[in-house]
Amino acid sequence: MAEAPRFRVREIELYEHPVVLRLPFRFGVVTLRECPQAFARARIELADGASAWGAAAEMMAPKWFDKSLQLSNEDNFDQLRDVLRMARVAYLADAAPAAAFGHFARHHGGHLAACEARGFNPLLASYGPALIDRAVFDALCRSRNLSFAQAMRGNLPGVDAAHPEFSGFDFDAFLAELQPSGSIEARHTVGMVDAITAADPHERVNDGLPETLEEVIAAWGHRYFKLKVGGQIDADLARLESIAAVLDRLPHPYFASLDGNEQYSDAAGVAELVAGMRARPGLARLWQSILFIEQPIARKLALATDLGGAQLGKPVIIDESDGELGTFAQARERGYDGVSSKTCKGFYKSVLNAARCARWNAEAGEPRYFMSAEDLTTQAGLSVQQDLALVNLLGIAHVERNGHYYVNGMAAQPQAEQDAFLAAHPDLYERSHGAVRLRIVGGRIALGSLQCPGFASGAMPDFSAMTRLV
Repeated sequence: MAEAPRFRVREIELYEHPVVLRLPFRFGVVTLRECPQAFARARIELADGASAWGAAAEMMAPKWFDKSLQLSNEDNFDQLRDVLRMARVAYLADAAPAAAFGHFARHHGGHLAACEARGFNPLLASYGPALIDRAVFDALCRSRNLSFAQAMRGNLPGVDAAHPEFSGFDFDAFLAELQPSGSIEARHTVGMVDAITAADPHERVNDGLPETLEEVIAAWGHRYFKLKVGGQIDADLARLESIAAVLDRLPHPYFASLDGNEQYSDAAGVAELVAGMRARPGLARLWQSILFIEQPIARKLALATDLGGAQLGKPVIIDESDGELGTFAQARERGYDGVSSKTCKGFYKSVLNAARCARWNAEAGEPRYFMSAEDLTTQAGLSVQQDLALVNLLGIAHVERNGHYYVNGMAAQPQAEQDAFLAAHPDLYERSHGAVRLRIVGGRIALGSLQCPGFASGAMPDFSAMTRLV
């Protein structure tokens, strides 16, 4: 294929905008009620002197990147602002031209080292480049009038063997074979404090949108679910029985994942949960429907734990443990079969991990290794669109989506911005209950309009309505 275009990164602007949740979201050790969303806007300069702008967005979720209980939510937000500013400085300091992937690879090690010196772990450090890389690639796609899928299938970013294990791997051929689908299954998140039925004690919002698992299924027709568990076996099993009582009413097959959110200290604790599920008749169909278990063991212990003899009966993936480019390879040696794709960890990391799965499965002669698509409460607009485009291109058939449930769509955005996104993506969004929001029909999200020039967005947010960080 043709050589990837080289360019300079000339400007990077950083913004944020507050997000207030319509329902509290409990995951791990935090119950989220409000949170900023960060935005990056970048201008690149091509070899012929032409310029192009691109953008990206991502929630600044507290207690996910750094779960230290000594830090407040505001401390976590400040950490994320810091790694964004650090990445911006690094990308602008080196004005030498490079391909898009080259800019990422050039700064990756130095940025992680600088963050480590500040006490920031690799997962937290990745947040800064994750936004900037997407904004830069958006600009490159727009400069070539190519969609994200077209650009990636032609290896426009110039992805190459950034890690020794990829020596000899043909990225051009791998990327060329990727084929996006026209739609994707939405996997609904059931948080730790979410109401399952109307009878469960909860304070109703009464905004006309679903507020319980029963109502979600009735309104949107989900068939895929992500179930949070909290590390307390008896409480987890009782809650799972309540969930199963609702899901088992479905006349068609359903599928689910169990998210441990690092709430277990060892494999024995996870095995106890599994044994409890298998022993309860009321959980028989739910257990058969479980696709995988997500990051049950705390990140500091996960890769020191060999799952080989744990007999969990389901594949296990890493999520929060996936801090560095080579972490998935380490996890594989410890008995893990999968890894999550999250744009907050960097879309190039997702591409490299997808390549790992393809290579390992070819060597094994069976589809054992896989990627899941997980959410960080991605919001309507750039964030959810770029994430959907990425996981769809990588061939992942279902994606956790929760931002549309816990947040009232684009209600907090200016009306003109809402109208622009709806006009550009009429299959992806709908106008209902006073705002533009994600459209889910029969549990599926239509993706056809994401095949537009740029990184999956035919509209841009109103940056003038945001707070400028730098």
